[in-house]
Amino acid sequence: MIDYAGKRVLVTGGASGIGAALARALTLRGAAVVVADVQAEAADEVADSIEGEAIACDLTDPEAPARLIEDAARGGPLALVCSNAGAGRNKRLLKENDEDAARTFALNYSAGLKLAQAYAATLASGVRGRMLFTASENSLSAPAAVKGFGLGTYAASKHALLAAAEWLRDEAAAQLDVHLLLPGPVYTPLVAKNLPDPAQAPAGFHLIMPERCADIALRGMDLGLFYIPTHRHIADDMQPRLRGVADAIAQLGLD
Repeated sequence: MIDYAGKRVLVTGGASGIGAALARALTLRGAAVVVADVQAEAADEVADSIEGEAIACDLTDPEAPARLIEDAARGGPLALVCSNAGAGRNKRLLKENDEDAARTFALNYSAGLKLAQAYAATLASGVRGRMLFTASENSLSAPAAVKGFGLGTYAASKHALLAAAEWLRDEAAAQLDVHLLLPGPVYTPLVAKNLPDPAQAPAGFHLIMPERCADIALRGMDLGLFYIPTHRHIADDMQPRLRGVADAIAQLGLD
């Protein structure tokens, strides 16, 4: 089990949902948590509840990630950065527009990469850091449960984050332990808008609460896992892509 006692940790998107659950779970392990979010009042409330610190920031600003790392590290070196801030997007691709798509990518992809760059630059020689990126089950597949929801841009941004994290794991192996959280359905404020009562979720949706997601994330890091899925069905949802590639190889007669 990773020892966070007395260590500083940054959680972006920490004002609600998975981020708030991560902040609370890390606090229970003794971490001094910095809660960062564009929702300043909500971030303050979470930080107050865990005796942590809050920083208001909009990570769609290209300069914000570096400033955030600098501000969060003023109280001491960061043992873990949870790049969790993200935004959903429901828009069919044939109706998508450049401005909104760019904003989605700025938060869901670029902000995480910029946080990693800034964080790595703060690490003293010989000191390892740890990064947890929150991606999505949509990084890996188009789950049947959400087809028709217009998640193309969202899925593309999270797939880009997955690819970047895979490359970062290799490129920054001497400096960073990199982990990729792959949540399936989690009862976040985004889901709550359309489902006020989580008990009413369809059984096949396999909805879990943010606290369960945070527990899985921490256990995954304890085990040194790179991929940290939250649901068993995530592997099943990937099979059509794998079968499609295998079938194409067979039809093309490739050795």
